[in-house]
Amino acid sequence: MPLSPPQPRQHLHTRTIDLTGYHRDDNLWDIEAHIVDKKTYTYDNKWRGTVASGLPVHDMWIRLTIDWELVVKEIEVVMDVQPYDICSNVLTNFQGIVGLKIGAGWNRRVREVVGGVLGCTHLAELLGPLATVTFQTLSADYARELMGLEPAPRGEIDEDQVPFMLNGCYTWSPQSPIVQEDFPKYYEAPASVEVRDINVIESNS
Repeated sequence: MPLSPPQPRQHLHTRTIDLTGYHRDDNLWDIEAHIVDKKTYTYDNKWRGTVASGLPVHDMWIRLTIDWELVVKEIEVVMDVQPYDICSNVLTNFQGIVGLKIGAGWNRRVREVVGGVLGCTHLAELLGPLATVTFQTLSADYARELMGLEPAPRGEIDEDQVPFMLNGCYTWSPQSPIVQEDFPKYYEAPASVEVRDINVIESNS
């Protein structure tokens, strides 16, 4: 079901993000992001001059190449369009992502490498969704088949590996019936709350 009809308004900006996961013939994985920003009006830019309506403000790409253990083996970052010529000076900093493992603490480690003045806001923000798409790409049984592995038994994981989606949202809270069914080892029964009869309390006071 779509959103409710909006109030009268003027369209000014569109950001498009495309996230895609691939299995490579060498048994590595490419996870890619492409971000494009466009304005619906013409404006002046000190570096680019007049930018016509519909032309991109940003047009940028990231490719993470990872192994089955979710370790980043390579990263490629490209700016086809940027608002200032010096924006691309930070691209080499993204090589610091190589060797990091996608999982708990990923966003914190990314900020340490390319956060703030060390990177590009738009590209750095893509590394969070790229991690999510990585899990979506590798979590299915078909991904294991591509690697020549047997499908994982339902509810069974490595002893030291916490399910990546645990505590990620309401459905995957430790008290969720979904966790109880799929990952019973990590299920936590909701805390019981004692309810006392107020009438009894008042009669004894």
